[in-house]
Amino acid sequence: MRLTQRILEPTRDHAPVREFLDGIEEQRYLDTVVRPLRRWVRGLPLGGARDVLRGTWLGHPLHPALVQVPIGSWTSAAVLDLVPGEKGAATGTVALGLAGAVPAVVAGWVDWAELNDRQMRVGVVHAAANSTAVALYTASLVARLRGRSGSGRTLGFAGLTVATVGGILGGHLAFRHRAGADHAEDVPHIAEPG
Repeated sequence: MRLTQRILEPTRDHAPVREFLDGIEEQRYLDTVVRPLRRWVRGLPLGGARDVLRGTWLGHPLHPALVQVPIGSWTSAAVLDLVPGEKGAATGTVALGLAGAVPAVVAGWVDWAELNDRQMRVGVVHAAANSTAVALYTASLVARLRGRSGSGRTLGFAGLTVATVGGILGGHLAFRHRAGADHAEDVPHIAEPG
């Protein structure tokens, strides 16, 4: 029972991480970045593609599904970097992750522009972490293509670390802030539509 309680119940050991994550939403200085960025994203001439990117056709945000390609590719590249003779495969998976990051980033920004102020502050830090990860993986790919596999691996591991932090922030947004959750869901299992 005690082990279960220690796992399931928050303790003081967890408090600093939670306090840090929760504290991001209070950082009003981020609004100097958030407000103009929000106007710019909302002003993009996306037409009907905006709803496609937001996942309205799915009934939930598309961004979490799209991030599976870069995360999976970069995790695979890290594993391949540890296997002798797999330089080419690791390079290919880094490139695949970068290609997959493009639609994930666009969908993420479109979702972000519709969040409330507190969520947007966390979201902009999430985006900064992920942008840093993309920059590190871009540098990793360039190094690998120039034959500097050691630097490429180091940059890749750094990118994966930063992408993990970005993922933690994304999880915080989705589960703690319920960003993208539909709080007015249809309930056909309770009553007929209309």
